[in-house]
Amino acid sequence: MKLDTLAGWARRLRARDISSRELTEFYLGRIDRLDSQLNSFISVTPDLALAAADAADERLARGDEAPLLGLPVAQKDIFCTFGVRTSCGSKMLDNFIAPYTATVVERMNAAGAVMLGKTNMDEFAMGSSNETSHYGPVRNPWDPERVPGGSSGGSAAAVAARLVPAATGTDTGGSIRQPAAFCGITGIKPTYGRVSRYGMIAFASSLDQAGPMAASAEDCALMLNAMAGFDPRDSTSVERPVEDFTAGLGADLKGLRIGLPREFFGEGLDPGVRAATEAALAVLRERGAELIEISLPNSGLSVPAYYVVAPAECSSNLARYDGVRFGHRCDEPRDLTDLYTRSRAEGFGAEVKRRIMIGTYVLSAGYYDAYYLKAQKVRRLIADDFRRAFGQVDVIAGPTSPETPFRLGEKSADPVQMYLSDIYTIAVNLAGLPGLSMPAGTVGNLPVGMQLIGNYFDEARLLGVAHQFQQETDWHARMPAAFV
Repeated sequence: MKLDTLAGWARRLRARDISSRELTEFYLGRIDRLDSQLNSFISVTPDLALAAADAADERLARGDEAPLLGLPVAQKDIFCTFGVRTSCGSKMLDNFIAPYTATVVERMNAAGAVMLGKTNMDEFAMGSSNETSHYGPVRNPWDPERVPGGSSGGSAAAVAARLVPAATGTDTGGSIRQPAAFCGITGIKPTYGRVSRYGMIAFASSLDQAGPMAASAEDCALMLNAMAGFDPRDSTSVERPVEDFTAGLGADLKGLRIGLPREFFGEGLDPGVRAATEAALAVLRERGAELIEISLPNSGLSVPAYYVVAPAECSSNLARYDGVRFGHRCDEPRDLTDLYTRSRAEGFGAEVKRRIMIGTYVLSAGYYDAYYLKAQKVRRLIADDFRRAFGQVDVIAGPTSPETPFRLGEKSADPVQMYLSDIYTIAVNLAGLPGLSMPAGTVGNLPVGMQLIGNYFDEARLLGVAHQFQQETDWHARMPAAFV
């Protein structure tokens, strides 16, 4: 069977060229044969998938036109899914069977999607390389000795290798966009509040946002149509109508003003990544866009501000994992203190412990004003930079990451170098803006991603720009040779 995109499979299903069961069996077979090379899935759910595929075929036979009907997808293992292990990549939740379903999963199920399984991820979404997972690192399908990015590395690798047409991810500081860039796929982080966080296990509540990951902008638009919308169960969800994100994919780029922040093209940017990004920008200019140099003067402060705010929120959110109600519980605790101490020491990995300790420190008496409060003030300055920039331009563009995928273990001993791989993405989360990464070229056969940043709730414009770029190029259609 010839591989296709999510949109392509949708057309073939509606034309009755293929059944959802046949399509589901095809992808389950690819996972079974090929995922041992990648470790991109934590759990595969063939029985549930085939039952959902049979139900989809019945709906298709009745003329049902639900947008994702019969289409196979994967869910990042951060979304609670009733009756299925939801581990968040951690030993702490290795035995946790979710008693309810996240809104994102509910909405995709209602749209007819067929879940094949749950994808691997950095533990509690804390990481930029997918090396912190309790279940072992995910490998990049373009080079198995390199990382796929993180924390949504399992979803990115599975989509890049076409083990699944599309998958969900979450983005706290770049965790959709950076792995999308490293694996040569398209991924979008929506505006904060656009997609419900209910049932999405929390890392940093003011930063986390769910979004789609797929080969193309068109596929991401299809998924976002199903995922987005107000949810009364999520207090951070924005009550705003959901537009059809596929409707604007054909929008003309003539007159579009694209801002190029000088801070994104300075020291630390790999020359090959710069060249690929500039070549991609030239394509947009040829399509009629105007390129304008701008400045985001406080963007250099985004990494230190983020690594105060995010750990502070994670230390609070992860306090619930105490060995009492659910999750990992140590053997034969001597008393309550021993239960808490050993359950958390055994259940959490090194990176999670590091961030909990940082977060607890910056929130402690005597340090709150010096660190946490100051970081929140810097966050406002970063948001103000973007607000001024969008007074001059419609979209901001630049490299997604300053480098191509690095080797497994290369940065494990140096957390600061690891954190800097997200230097161009973090500011977008601090400001709550939408951001998209799309394949823009290669350097030595390794993918390069270009990031597009939009104003609040301007996801449709970002998807339209990416789609127009993908009409002129084929980077998004290329696959790792070992998985063709």
